[in-house]
Amino acid sequence: MIQSLQRKLQDMMAPGEAPEKAEPTLALATAVLLFEVARADYRLEEAEEVRLGEILAERFDLPEGEVAALVRRARGETETAVDHHRFVRQVRDGCDYRERCELVRLMWSLALSDGHKDALEEHRIRRLAELLHVSHGDFIRAKLSEEGERSG
Repeated sequence: MIQSLQRKLQDMMAPGEAPEKAEPTLALATAVLLFEVARADYRLEEAEEVRLGEILAERFDLPEGEVAALVRRARGETETAVDHHRFVRQVRDGCDYRERCELVRLMWSLALSDGHKDALEEHRIRRLAELLHVSHGDFIRAKLSEEGERSG
């Protein structure tokens, strides 16, 4: 975290013009938001890493090698980004409401993949759902749907 802040300060103070960060692809933005959910409890379980890869492969029809590269890049962005608004904006602008609701359901699937419902992960999903303009009712429906999948 401190290294990230130091890099940002150095970049801001460097002479010349600062390069603008390119807008992330929808796949990268989605991967970053999902990675945020997986690491919300300060642990990244193997089951969560596997589920993250499955979600990205299915959602974007990616081969295994590209999924691994996308996850590595998402991890890097998550650890170095000052904020995640550009990722949220990319998903919000690039997906219709139904797709955003599905993403919230996938966030629940990811959070529950380790067999444990963590309050920190729930809080992160709730906050991301709000930022993605997904209604509280749809947030709850997604949660109940995934909890039902796990228990049924």
